[in-house]
Amino acid sequence: MPNPTITSSYAGEFAGKYLAAALLSADTLDQGTITILPNVKYKAAMKVGAFTDLVRSADCDFDASTSAMTLTEKVLTPAELQVNLQICKKELHSDWEAAQMGYSAFDNLPPLFSDFVIGQVAAEVAKATETSIWSGSAGEGSFDGFETLLTADGTVVDVTAVTVDSSNVIAQLGAIVDAIPTAVYGKEDLTLYVSSNIARAYVRALGGFVATIGGAGTDNKGSQWYNGGQLSFEGINVVVAKGLADNTAVAAQKSNLFFGTGLLDDRNEVKLIDMADIDGSQNVRVVMRYTAGVQFGIGSDIVLYS
Repeated sequence: MPNPTITSSYAGEFAGKYLAAALLSADTLDQGTITILPNVKYKAAMKVGAFTDLVRSADCDFDASTSAMTLTEKVLTPAELQVNLQICKKELHSDWEAAQMGYSAFDNLPPLFSDFVIGQVAAEVAKATETSIWSGSAGEGSFDGFETLLTADGTVVDVTAVTVDSSNVIAQLGAIVDAIPTAVYGKEDLTLYVSSNIARAYVRALGGFVATIGGAGTDNKGSQWYNGGQLSFEGINVVVAKGLADNTAVAAQKSNLFFGTGLLDDRNEVKLIDMADIDGSQNVRVVMRYTAGVQFGIGSDIVLYS
């Protein structure tokens, strides 16, 4: 079977469906664990209000002199990012041909070779986006992630981290919960976002491998208790944020953490250029241009364990 010819070009909102598959399949976004702003063309300004002396003793007069609302503005400005990739059709052709003939037992791959190539690239974009969301720093191919932004904000509640393992993870998660502001504790969307090593330690601890849990662990199942379901700690949902560096965690409301992108932005672009008719090679060039960034609302409502 000859190598297929592929030349596809999508711009503006038509590129959005492909970029959505790439960006929004990052674990944090796919699971809906933070707030997504999908149509940020240039920047999004989030007004944060703080009230003082709002309630006073009743009388017959209207007097607003003792009450005040202070508005501050947080701006989410998505970074402009791109993918420039050249691959040989032969490197992907065998996998695509097997899928076309029904040899792929677990995934239904699209019949168009162009969609197959985009799908492969999109998976890598999703992984890079997940890392940038949590631990990215502005620079080549990235943007400031939550860890960078929260560290720079003096109003965020800081808890000093240690090297977490199964022997101390319960105490460390407890220290994070103890630091959560009273006004935030108990909110329905309050979430503990933890790094992968903290999640592993917590699962192991609940399997009975620390004295406080007991030898048989949760449901007396030992290390077999966990089947990949939802984790929680003292009634607060625990989410594994794979982009967080080891021994790092964030306690925040989902409604206070934002990811912004412009899926309808006319600057979006997805191109696949078949070089066969240009230079006679079997190469395909993949071009993606898109925007992405994160921001938080109220720093004093967030705990950073770092």
